[in-house]
Amino acid sequence: MNILIFGPNGSGKGTQGSLVKKKYDLAHIESGAIFRQHIGQGTDLGKKAKAYIDKGELVPDEITIPMVLETLQEKGANGWLLDGFPRNKVQAEKLWDALQEAGAKLDYVIEILLPREVAKNRIMGRRLCVNDNNHPNNIYIDAIKPDGDKCRVCGGDLKSRADDQDEDAINKRHDIYYNTEDGTLAAAYFYKDLAPKAGFKYIELDGEGTIDAIKETLISQLD
Repeated sequence: MNILIFGPNGSGKGTQGSLVKKKYDLAHIESGAIFRQHIGQGTDLGKKAKAYIDKGELVPDEITIPMVLETLQEKGANGWLLDGFPRNKVQAEKLWDALQEAGAKLDYVIEILLPREVAKNRIMGRRLCVNDNNHPNNIYIDAIKPDGDKCRVCGGDLKSRADDQDEDAINKRHDIYYNTEDGTLAAAYFYKDLAPKAGFKYIELDGEGTIDAIKETLISQLD
């Protein structure tokens, strides 16, 4: 089973991706990790990518796409979940062409739907328990709202990540994601339009539901 997953920061994409990965024993392949792996191993592609990154420039698609494809083939022999790529329509088109050329099948594309303001609030509302960061606390989500300034699970003190409170940075990331012309949603819509004739299934999930409700809906669509 090979899956692409889309969703804005704050949508729970990572959580749902992790649940799917465990259930179906998939390789969870995240674009940032691909760069780190190739650069860390000093591969030819990694060296080329590092030259751009060191200059603060975007890595060209002709380097990124082969990196992604190579990782899918190496780590995803038994199925993969690709997260964080493609980020725009051009990358979506090139990735599809590369998959076709490599004879790699795409089975599902998942899009988690979430209004932009809700996504931002979820990010800014996240609170971390000092005892266990995996204890879910969010001041904007009723189901996991903390008890004042204490963890709802264990009563420990809560803190917030600095980047979760950087509204400008959040807006910049969301500007890219919610752009339907040449941003990430444009990439998702490319696959949505392609799905009926290409033979894979496009799944839309209501990101405003609970983690368990979203998971149940998703699993029922995958089975």
